Amino acid sequence: MRISGLSKRKLSSIVLFFVLALAGCLIFAQWSNREKYISAIQSIGPTWLCLLLMLSLLNYVLRIIRWQNYLRFLGANLPATLSALIYVAGFALTMTPGKAGELYRGVFLKTYGVTYSDSIAVFVSERISDLSAILLLIILGIFRQLHWFMIISLIIVAVIISRVLLPHTQFLLKFLGNLSRHIYCPSKVKRRWLTLLKEARRCHSPRILLSATFLSLLAWSSEAFAFYLLLYKLGFSAGLLFALYVYALATLAGAISFLPGGLGGTEAVMTGLLLINGMPATQAIAATVIIRLTTLWFAVFLGVIALVLGKRALVTGTEQPGN
Repeated sequence: MRISGLSKRKLSSIVLFFVLALAGCLIFAQWSNREKYISAIQSIGPTWLCLLLMLSLLNYVLRIIRWQNYLRFLGANLPATLSALIYVAGFALTMTPGKAGELYRGVFLKTYGVTYSDSIAVFVSERISDLSAILLLIILGIFRQLHWFMIISLIIVAVIISRVLLPHTQFLLKFLGNLSRHIYCPSKVKRRWLTLLKEARRCHSPRILLSATFLSLLAWSSEAFAFYLLLYKLGFSAGLLFALYVYALATLAGAISFLPGGLGGTEAVMTGLLLINGMPATQAIAATVIIRLTTLWFAVFLGVIALVLGKRALVTGTEQPGN
């Protein structure tokens, strides 16, 4: 089965565009600071660099499991390898405002019979789950001086509130319905948004919500822990909770900036927080550069590889030999 209007030639053009865009971003953003990048990587060595990349991979694996759970919950039973291929391919489109380019996974899912409303619902649910995990990590950092019992209590309360409120979108639907009477909106667009909200509501049952929140917290904690190890390697021992807080807050700042991949916003907040807390400028810049290379740019690199190597399976609905 083939997607209407999507051919191998068109997908090749998409892949080429994002490869060139990625190369352009790297050259433009990093050429003037190439010496800082090179010296930053050299300062930690290949062993620690591999460790950071492995923790990023753990993040991706946990998010793939979450993605697969969402799809199965909506009735889409894709093979694990194919589901992982589609998910990783979406990373090639991360360099878009709000990561909206990752919605293109829905085009690949359509090849295997997954409706666009389902794929968009999963995308929205993922973003909500990511936001919940990031906010929990920020809470950990803010209250890092408090007793562990209070921290755990706050997390439990936050999870309970999420479980109680998110499944009940009827109020939101009613509110949007009333709002649409006062704001012009084509009926077709209105119906699609209502369908999306209802589909997303299906992803927020207590069981799937609890599982997704847990996986999201583990996933983002793995990258935040990598940031902690990086700070330790660079000689700045500010504590694990501090690293979780800085990484989570910088990630949130990049997300709400709606800049492609959070470029600029994430780096500015991360470096600024490190400087405010007494880390030397050279080390702060090195830490920011390395963690972004081993998270954001590593994900984009894997996404481009998945698009190139998995082109046949993504376009034609045929799995690669051996899958």
